[in-house]
Amino acid sequence: MLPARCAGCDAVRGHLCPGCRHVLATARPGPATALPRVHAAAPYADPVRGLLLAHKERGALRLAGPLGDALARAVRSSLGPDAGHAALLLVPVPSARAAVRARGHDPTLRLAGSAARALRRTGLDARAAPLLRHARPVADQTGLSAAGRRRNLHGALTVLPGAPRRLAGRLPVLVDDLVTTGASLAEAARALAAAGLPPGAAATVAAAVPRRAGRGPARP
Repeated sequence: MLPARCAGCDAVRGHLCPGCRHVLATARPGPATALPRVHAAAPYADPVRGLLLAHKERGALRLAGPLGDALARAVRSSLGPDAGHAALLLVPVPSARAAVRARGHDPTLRLAGSAARALRRTGLDARAAPLLRHARPVADQTGLSAAGRRRNLHGALTVLPGAPRRLAGRLPVLVDDLVTTGASLAEAARALAAAGLPPGAAATVAAAVPRRAGRGPARP
């Protein structure tokens, strides 16, 4: 059998080598550009990029633990002083059903569950639940401009029946693996707000846009 290679740097050191684990675990969460109260744990650059792709596209499910830990730190960062003062419900941005079938798993839902467990280990009351679904098909986002992505996604998501009951007094926090233009998170926030469930914040593992250094959570 061939030795396992690290998904982050390709070294023959197991699926996540000590060096890449350190990068992921010590990245400082911060706000993502141009979006209110959206925090990312790390920039979308290697080794984090390689780890996310391995988990999402190649079924490296063991990476859900360390990636979920990173997402949990971004959740705490996004809430700022409010962290620990409310029961949380992490709401993953939904993947298209076709993508879930092709991959054999829902990576964002898995990361949301892992992050909720990590938050509970630190004493926070956190759960994860898929409250959103696609209401209509959307085009492939690859190659679309930021404006094109917003047009493509507007009105694409809706809240599942029974969502208010599942929240039951919890503060909804949107979570995703990656933020690029922010179109997906914006549409998810619109869908929740339209159902009377505006999210308190949003968090991702990585941001493909420069994070604003040295600033606290942006307020709506």
